[in-house]
Amino acid sequence: METTLRGVGVSHGVAIGEVRHMGTAVLEPPAKQIPADEAEREQGRARQAVEAVAADLVARGNLAGGEAQHVLEAQAMMAQDPELIADVDRRIAVGSTAERGVYDAFAAYRALLANAGEYLAGRVADLDDVRNRIVARLLGVPMPGVPDSDEPYVLIARDLAPADTALLDPTLVLGFVTEEGGPTSHSAILARALGVPAVVALPGAGEIAEGTVVAVDGSTGEIFVEPSQEKRAEMESASAARKAALSAVTGPGATSDGHKVPLLANVGGPGDVPAALEAGAEGVGLFRTEFLFLDDSKQAPSEEKQVEAYRAVLEAFPEGRVVVRVLDAGADKPLEFLTPADEPNPALGVRGLRSLLDHPDVLRTQLTALSRAAEGLPVYLEVMAPMVADRADAKAFADACREAGLQAKFGAMVEIPSAALRARSILQEVEFLSLGTNDLAQYTFAADRQVGAVARLQDPWQPALLDLVALSAEAARAEGKSCGVCGEAASDPLLACVLTGLGVTSLSMGAASIPYVRATLAKHTLAQCERAASAARAADSADEARLAAQAVLSGE
Repeated sequence: METTLRGVGVSHGVAIGEVRHMGTAVLEPPAKQIPADEAEREQGRARQAVEAVAADLVARGNLAGGEAQHVLEAQAMMAQDPELIADVDRRIAVGSTAERGVYDAFAAYRALLANAGEYLAGRVADLDDVRNRIVARLLGVPMPGVPDSDEPYVLIARDLAPADTALLDPTLVLGFVTEEGGPTSHSAILARALGVPAVVALPGAGEIAEGTVVAVDGSTGEIFVEPSQEKRAEMESASAARKAALSAVTGPGATSDGHKVPLLANVGGPGDVPAALEAGAEGVGLFRTEFLFLDDSKQAPSEEKQVEAYRAVLEAFPEGRVVVRVLDAGADKPLEFLTPADEPNPALGVRGLRSLLDHPDVLRTQLTALSRAAEGLPVYLEVMAPMVADRADAKAFADACREAGLQAKFGAMVEIPSAALRARSILQEVEFLSLGTNDLAQYTFAADRQVGAVARLQDPWQPALLDLVALSAEAARAEGKSCGVCGEAASDPLLACVLTGLGVTSLSMGAASIPYVRATLAKHTLAQCERAASAARAADSADEARLAAQAVLSGE
């Protein structure tokens, strides 16, 4: 009998197939004492396992490229954390086996993360995955993971570790469903990069029996268990119509009455450029530069290395707009040479621009490298600072750009509610705004983007978040300046229309979402988008806002 479940749709498309469950790890080693003369050998075993797992994560990242590479490199750094390794050594020195020492040391660190505020608590799943990989290697057992199947299937898991998600084979994994996660979790971001339909934050998904046929709608978040033939045909027809609509619309982003809305790509480095070009991106709206700095947490990359990487992206978009975000370190992206140790709540501490202003040499080198990378290129370079809180932050960043001789537009990211509330003040110092809706939602609702239990508050359709977007766009319009969106909100085609109606001047997203957004914008006038935006803001919940906007745009 057909039943319907609803989670959070995070990656467009339809998948119909049999369920396969992700293998779960039960890897708690026995607690037994070893003789003192075996401690050094066990410490060596532990270190070898840590290095092997870190190397495997880096290798998986290199194979996957793009966003996945950055996530997996951060996991490799987690595995090699000096304090964790020192704790493992201490536990082995007093009698633990290598595997038990690793298990207990990670358990202690896990407890610290879980109690360090929601932002870091959301990284527990990544830590558990690293622990399981190290312990499995020490025990000599295979790491449970993606099921082995010759036939395509829909994958169901409690959550997907980045190392598993990054190397999913889209020809076999038709789509996936997770019990945990949220719209901006690593699983969601990587699913969009792969172009695999996905639904997250669906409690009870693990209870769907192996082999059950399900139909997954990654746009609506609906899961149909044992769908009827009529439902299958309906979903397949809708999917085919959607694909036809995508291929029929080409060129720059615009509404049906010609209002231009540039569609830009979010990229993490040169490896993301081919997909952006293939999708018809009109430029880059968010060039994340962290990938360069994550290679070595102990020191910043040289100016020459930065110049080479930046120029590779800038050269790909002649006459296009490339918006670079300077290093956003801290919180879940700690860097040993930059990030303060032992902050009680790193998400609310010294991260982003605050870190750079504390280390002006790092900021100066990056700005100089960007200036050199753009020399002689017909590209429109724009550089923005993350985590700007007020006008003083914006002025400090603009001053640093001028001092470095940077010939570019200077901008500020709106990720903190204070920046949205005082956007007009900030625009006295910079030339554009860019809304990072992921962090803006996180800080507005005190809801970590990795925690499934608070996923509804991370929904970018929340009317309070739309209010902050509107404030920012209105301030930019009053100052005659631009205001884009580079957070995951821009990747939702329906929401893209609402953002346009709110006055946003450009939209930046993962490359896979660009065709969907382009086709949807092309079906509606600017006036329709404005009415949809008003209807969404008048609602009292994210679901009501989505339905209200949908009703306006469908002519109901």
